[in-house]
Amino acid sequence: MNEAVRGLLDVARGVLAELDLESVLERVLQSALELTGARYAALGVLDESRTQLARFITSGIDDATRTVIGDLPRGRGVLGELIRHPVALRLSDVGRHPRSYGFPPGHPPMRSFLGVPVLVNGEPYGNLYLTEKGDGGQFDDDDEEGLVALAELAGVAIDHARRYSGSERRRTELQRTVDALDATIQLSRALGGETDLDTVLELVAKRGRALVSARALVIELLDGEALSVAAAAGDLPATLVGQRLALQSTVASAALRTRSAQRLDDELNQARFDQHGLGRLGLSAQGGLVVPLVFRGQTYGALVAIDRLDDGPTFSAEDERLLEAFATTAATAVATAQSVAAERSSQRMAAAEHERGRWARELHDETLQDLAALRLGLSAAQRAGTPEALADAVRQAVEQLDTDIRGLRALITDLRPASLDELGTGAAVKALGERVAAQGVDVDVHIDLAYEQGRHPERHVPELETAIYRIIQEALTNARKHGEARKVTVSVVEDAASVHVSVRDDGSGFDPTSHTSGFGLLGMRERTELLGGTTSIESAPGAGTTVTATLPVRRRGPGRPLGLVAGSN
Repeated sequence: MNEAVRGLLDVARGVLAELDLESVLERVLQSALELTGARYAALGVLDESRTQLARFITSGIDDATRTVIGDLPRGRGVLGELIRHPVALRLSDVGRHPRSYGFPPGHPPMRSFLGVPVLVNGEPYGNLYLTEKGDGGQFDDDDEEGLVALAELAGVAIDHARRYSGSERRRTELQRTVDALDATIQLSRALGGETDLDTVLELVAKRGRALVSARALVIELLDGEALSVAAAAGDLPATLVGQRLALQSTVASAALRTRSAQRLDDELNQARFDQHGLGRLGLSAQGGLVVPLVFRGQTYGALVAIDRLDDGPTFSAEDERLLEAFATTAATAVATAQSVAAERSSQRMAAAEHERGRWARELHDETLQDLAALRLGLSAAQRAGTPEALADAVRQAVEQLDTDIRGLRALITDLRPASLDELGTGAAVKALGERVAAQGVDVDVHIDLAYEQGRHPERHVPELETAIYRIIQEALTNARKHGEARKVTVSVVEDAASVHVSVRDDGSGFDPTSHTSGFGLLGMRERTELLGGTTSIESAPGAGTTVTATLPVRRRGPGRPLGLVAGSN
C-alpha cells in the first residue's frame, strides 16, 4: 500500500508539474497506464453541451492502427454510459455490456474496461477510460481507487493548466497591446517635429513591420489616379519602391474604398494582390493584411503587411487591431508631412518668383533704362553730325557702359560668385564681406575651414559651399537693408562633423515670431534642412540679430568636379 501511495504521489507530481493543457492530458494518460498496468488508455473531452465527446485522446494505439480505425468515438455505447452517469464503471468484458456498440473493423481486441469521470471545479470535463489489464487480468478495487484519485488530480491539473493558459493568453494579449502603444509612442516621439516625408515613411514602415512581426511591410500612397509604392521594409524586391499601380482592382483600393482592413486570406483579395497589385511587381505573399491610412476623413493610402513570421503566414484578429491602431498615428504623420511638403513647395515657388521679380526690376530700372538713354544720346550725336558732338557722345557712352558693366557684374556675383567655384568658400565669403563693407557697414569675417587650413585634402560638396555662402549673403543683406546695422561679425568654423555658421549684427532687430513677407529667413531654413542641418535666429527689437546654422560636413569624392552642379544655386 505504501508503494501504491508513493507511486500515486509520483504521478501527482508529474501531472501537476505540467502547465500546458495538452501536456497535462498526455501526462494523465501515461500516468493511468503506469498506475494500473493497462495496455490502452483514452481521455474523452466533452463538448459544450456535455452530451457527447468533442475530442478523444488515446495512448497505446499506434498511428497506423488509428488510421485503420477511422473516425474517433463520439460518446455512444459504453462510453456514453459514463456521460449519462458520471460514476466509475468497471467491466470484465466490455463487449457484453447491454449498450455496447462493438468495435469497428481493425480495432484491437479489448475486454476488461475501467472508466471514471473527470471533473473540473465540480463540473464534468470528460472521462478517463482504460482497457486490457496487463497479463489478461481484470481491473480491481485498487485500480479503480487509484484511477479515481488520478482523475481528481487530473481535474486539478487541467484547471491549473487552463488558468495558466488563460492568464498567459491574457498576458500575451496585454503585452501585444502594450507593444502597440509603445510602437505608437515611439513613432510619435521619433517623428516629433519631423516633417520630411521620406523620413516619416521609413519610420512608419520599420515600426509597423516590427509591430505585427511581418516579413515585409509596404506603404502605398495615393498619387492622382494611381497608387505609388512610397516606402517599404523587410524582404522585398529591390525595385519595388517607386513603382506605380492602377488604383482599380487592387487590395489597397478595396481598403481605401471601404475604409476597413482587408485580408489576403480572401480568395478575391489574393487575386487582386497577384494580378493587379504588388504581386505583379514581383512580391509574393501567402498571408497579408491591408489597413487604410485615414486622417480627418481623408484617405492617404494603405499599409500592406506581408506574411507573419511567427505563427504565420496569416495574421490574427489581434494583429489587425494593432495595425489599425498604429495606422491612425501613421496617417496623421503622413498627412502632416505631405502638408508641410506642399507648403514648402509653394513657398519655394513664391521665393523664386520674388527673386526673379527683383532681378527683372534691377535689369529694367537700371541696366535697360541706361542702355536706352545711351541709344538716344548716340542717335542725337549722329543727327548733329559734328565731330565734337560725336566725341562727347562716345565719351559718355563709354562711361555709361562701364557703369552698366559693373552693375551687371554685381548682379551676376549675387546670382553665383565665380570665386566660390574657383577659390572656395573662404575667399567668396571674404569678398562678399568686402562688398558689403564698401556700402558703409563694418564687416568682420573669421573663416576656419579644414580644406583651406590644410587639415583635409577634400573640399566640401558644392551644395554645402553654396548653402554657407547664401546663408551669410542673406544675413548680411538683412543686416544692411532692414536692420541698418553698423557692424556685422561673420564666423565660419568647421569641426570634425559640422560646419558652424554665425552672423551677428548690431542692427535694429525684430521679433522672430512675427509674420514677415520676406523670403530670406525661409531660404536659410530651406537650404539648411535640405542638407540635414539646423538653423536658429535670435533677435528682438533694438537688440540686433544673430543667425546661426549648423550643417553636416560632406566632402567631394576623388575626381568630383569643383564647378557648379545642377541644383546647387
